[in-house]
Amino acid sequence: MRVLTIGATGQFAGLVVPTLVRRGIQVRALIHDPDKAGRLADTGATETVFGDLRDPVSMGAALDGMDGLFLVLPAFAPDTAELGTAMVAAAQAAGVRRVVFSGVYHPSLSLVNHADTRRIEEALFNSDLEFTVLQPAMFMQGIVSGWRSAVRDGVFAMPYSKDSAMTFVDYRDVAEVAAIAFASDRLVNGTFELAAGGMVTRTELASLMSRHAGRDVAAVDVEPDVALQGMPDGAMREGLAAMFSAYTAHGFHGGNNLVLASILGRAPRTLDAFFAELEH
Repeated sequence: MRVLTIGATGQFAGLVVPTLVRRGIQVRALIHDPDKAGRLADTGATETVFGDLRDPVSMGAALDGMDGLFLVLPAFAPDTAELGTAMVAAAQAAGVRRVVFSGVYHPSLSLVNHADTRRIEEALFNSDLEFTVLQPAMFMQGIVSGWRSAVRDGVFAMPYSKDSAMTFVDYRDVAEVAAIAFASDRLVNGTFELAAGGMVTRTELASLMSRHAGRDVAAVDVEPDVALQGMPDGAMREGLAAMFSAYTAHGFHGGNNLVLASILGRAPRTLDAFFAELEH
């Protein structure tokens, strides 16, 4: 199996490349910024290609000869849905057999970063491609900077209510599911909601951080306008503001880990274990 991976140097999707390689999959890593090519040195990627999701010619070349495509897209870009549907069409035109799409938990939500993924899922369902749709919860890796601030300052601040219950997943587990989807036929033509299990408020997260950081950590709310200060007006700012408001009002509910545990054949990684790793 030869797979083109989108986002190969990203904070989250970058975890996919070495996971695929460990399963014996040959990886062609797509890079948009040549300055980031060095990040792939130790991942095991077979080859690296440069391209732009908005450039059909470069995407066609990147997909040439590939059996599979790992597809992940930038959130809050004004053309996320268009980029995704174009990649599905390009994969089919290039003779790609299988696409694994890392989308978002609860695509039925009206938030733009969720709603945009519905059109991409629809394009996959209407194609002749073998598809696996992954719907991961909030990424644990996304709170690493919050952990560092908590260790340094004793404060875990975010621009939504500290009492909102949230659902998380370790993206390394998502990457492992993606690898399984390429290395076997178990997950072909399926859609899978991926969560570590349970829900947790930021107040509870601060308490967990306190135990692992060896100091008291307080959960603090920051006004969204303050958090977004300096960000230019546009789709990303509007999308983030709407997301923060929704999190304060409703949290990010879910947390059933039956699907993830069943696919992995083990318990998913926990927040407690995640912070224990960061502690060292």
